[in-house]
Amino acid sequence: MHQLTEVTKSVLRNNLHIRENDHILIITDSELAEIANVFFQSGIAAGNETMLMQMTPRYKSGEEPPVPVSEAMKYAEVVLCITKHSLTHTNARKEASAAGVRVATMPGITLDMLHEGAITADYLEVEELTKYYCGLLDAGEEVDIKKEDTHLSFSIKGRKSIPSTGVFREKGESGNLPSGESYLAPLEDTANGTILIDGAIAGIGVLSEPIELTIKNGRLTDASGKDGKHLLELLGDGKGRIIAEFGIGTNKKARLTGNVLEDEKVYGTVHIAFGSNKSFGGENEAGVHIDCVIKEPVVWIDDKVISFK
Repeated sequence: MHQLTEVTKSVLRNNLHIRENDHILIITDSELAEIANVFFQSGIAAGNETMLMQMTPRYKSGEEPPVPVSEAMKYAEVVLCITKHSLTHTNARKEASAAGVRVATMPGITLDMLHEGAITADYLEVEELTKYYCGLLDAGEEVDIKKEDTHLSFSIKGRKSIPSTGVFREKGESGNLPSGESYLAPLEDTANGTILIDGAIAGIGVLSEPIELTIKNGRLTDASGKDGKHLLELLGDGKGRIIAEFGIGTNKKARLTGNVLEDEKVYGTVHIAFGSNKSFGGENEAGVHIDCVIKEPVVWIDDKVISFK
């Protein structure tokens, strides 16, 4: 427990840059209340006014928290969302950020993840790599992903990248913790082709065998195998099947564990997601957001193959 307390204190100090008069709000649910309480105690030990709100677990990532939680999020300097499912792509998180709150989302965080893996990264390196790949995305217009005999392409023209570094210094900064990804919202109706998902899927975990996705005019129309069927069920029949995100992992310490919080940050992987993306520059609001991780693909941004340096 002593080691865990030291880790949480370090996160508050070095990742969230807690200041003397910052009010800290921790949002949790019954699934992760134990870990949330360690952060709560660390906030108190740091001398900050620290509050803990526990809600009923959400059914899926991207689902909004209850109104009392979303309202409270606007009135702290720092918010940690330590919940089973992600609040990253919710209006509640977006409105808190717009109000100047520094928001760290930690969906599905485990005790293991607080001891090793992505949380132990050199975050100066993560910031540097994230900035580099965001630069490539912002300069580009078209993305092509190839994996074995599958090929998916889509437009990113005019869409602004988001650097998720796991470091929050300024008002309104937000992202996952641990983190390390450069991501954006593709133009929703431009994605066409097939792509092999061989890493992990949020809500499903590490895949026992790859699944092939078929996407037409930005909409997921088919997914192979048992896990593919499960993915379609999670996304529903409506706007949840619209492509929402393209991201590049930038954390060299991240591992493929079955927890999307760490999986999508693994260096050398990319991920696509379906569902909501309005909170980061897209146009779709779906009440769900599911990430799919691809290991070691070949990726072009315009006519340049991106390298993992």
